[in-house]
Amino acid sequence: MNYQQQENKRTEIISSWVKLFSDELFSWAIYKTSDRETAEDLVQETFMAAYQSYDSFIGNSSPKTWLISILNNKINDYHRKRFRSTYKIESHFLKENDNNFYDYFFDDDDKWKDERKPGVWSNSDEILLDDTEFNDVLHKCIEKLPPNCFSVIQLKYINEQEGKDICKELGISPSNYWQILHRAKLQLRECLENNWFKR
Repeated sequence: MNYQQQENKRTEIISSWVKLFSDELFSWAIYKTSDRETAEDLVQETFMAAYQSYDSFIGNSSPKTWLISILNNKINDYHRKRFRSTYKIESHFLKENDNNFYDYFFDDDDKWKDERKPGVWSNSDEILLDDTEFNDVLHKCIEKLPPNCFSVIQLKYINEQEGKDICKELGISPSNYWQILHRAKLQLRECLENNWFKR
């Protein structure tokens, strides 16, 4: 088989994969990024990468599994770049305004302010996570987070990565990671209180 025939075969195979797997890859990407445009770009980049590295696909896994592994790498790159582009600016801001952030939630004795005190939530998490309306509110609350908090929450709870791996991937210390995660949880809790539990 000459070079042109190999290229034609590669194009034909990738085109068939685009038809077969685009919808599933897009659903996965949008679930992992919460952004339609980003998801579309990442899926397109995945198929381009698959075309370029097709010769490395030796068939040990299914084409779909191989494409999802490429897409997951693209998603992780997206979160890493998004985090790094904002973290330097935000980390300086957060250090300068650390007390202001916590003052919003806590009094001088480090106790919850009455108006910010978390309400009692139902302990039926499984039922809530099966509720489409709740999931819509949750995703909207996640999207409202500052970019560094958004990236950490996505990697921790959506991508289900370990804290040490997130620290390595984002180039942050464990103490920074826990601080960002704590801030994100406080903001998410308040958003869910206001938009779901108190409605």
